[in-house]
Amino acid sequence: MKVTVSVCGRFHAFNLAQQLQKKGNLHQLISTYPTFAITKFGIDRKFIHSIWHLEVLSRTWYRLPSRLRGDRNLHLWFLEEFDRSVTKCLSPGFDLFVGWSGSNFWSLHRAKELGARTVIERGSSHMRYQTKILEEEYERWGLKFTETHPGIYDREIKSYDDADRIVIPSLFAKRTFLEQGIPESKLIHVPYGTSLEEFYPVSKEDNIFRIIHCGSLSLRKGVQYLLQAFHELNLPNAELWLVGSITPEIEPFLKKYHNQQIILKGTHPQNQLRWFYSQCSVFCLASIEDGFGMVIPQAMACGLPIIHTTNTGGEDIVRDGIDGFCVPIRDVEALKEKILFLYENSEKRYEMGINALEQARKSLSWDEYGDKIANAYLQV
Repeated sequence: MKVTVSVCGRFHAFNLAQQLQKKGNLHQLISTYPTFAITKFGIDRKFIHSIWHLEVLSRTWYRLPSRLRGDRNLHLWFLEEFDRSVTKCLSPGFDLFVGWSGSNFWSLHRAKELGARTVIERGSSHMRYQTKILEEEYERWGLKFTETHPGIYDREIKSYDDADRIVIPSLFAKRTFLEQGIPESKLIHVPYGTSLEEFYPVSKEDNIFRIIHCGSLSLRKGVQYLLQAFHELNLPNAELWLVGSITPEIEPFLKKYHNQQIILKGTHPQNQLRWFYSQCSVFCLASIEDGFGMVIPQAMACGLPIIHTTNTGGEDIVRDGIDGFCVPIRDVEALKEKILFLYENSEKRYEMGINALEQARKSLSWDEYGDKIANAYLQV
């Protein structure tokens, strides 16, 4: 089996390609990342086709202030230009084409013309579900949700229909596709892994009880509910660390719940995150919609018990009551209950952290993911 992987950007595609290369299944990796950056993931240059100029243009555009970005049709143009470039560089010799939803559409059809089977990767819930629940969330707070560009939305939905299979990373995401009428036989459900070489416990430097959120500070990530829960608990000798970029929509909540126990840690390279996880006591991801929170296995690999919502993919890897707890979305009282339990029961907190660490080491490596996804590809 020979597999061509196409991704605009990175996502988990380099980990996927690395696993396929190990098994002798990688035919080609097409990405907008420059070759030198991709080789850092251990991928041989001979497999790489880099469309690097699009990455340069895209990053330059995204770094402009929003008022200077102009027509958002440019985002659609970037994806379509990538798709055209992939279509041109495909040649016979591979059995399976793996592309990312929204960015691979024409190239998916070109792969079919060349006799390959086709798979679309979708890391989030079904686009229709995602749009609906985020519109609802923004409306709850009197804000207008910026919808996905209609052209990108249409490419996304059409790719679901046209691909032979759709890969989704969680039971949560799977349910949203089934609700939209996608047959279960078309879905491949494989949770992502994490790097056990990069994520592992290091010494905690004090005895402060800390909750950590890692990821963008946004309505989608449910930070507004975590802030409220922590504020209302008002726990002595406790802190909430927020690691990630701040979106404008969350700033009013940061002002409302501002105190010295809520600490903004900013953004950091992935290879530094293990220190932040290890200085904390509990990891919490209160997302409204998250196909698979890759920060969850990272935190588990650093020995933290997990509090997550039903809409994070956490139920796939966190054993409820053993490695952590699952709570409904938007449920501040449930968040408070689980945080307080772990605050008051240090022995149970330690036990759950050890359980999470063992679970990560046993079944959440990229090698485990590679075995599962390669087997699924073979079935296709």
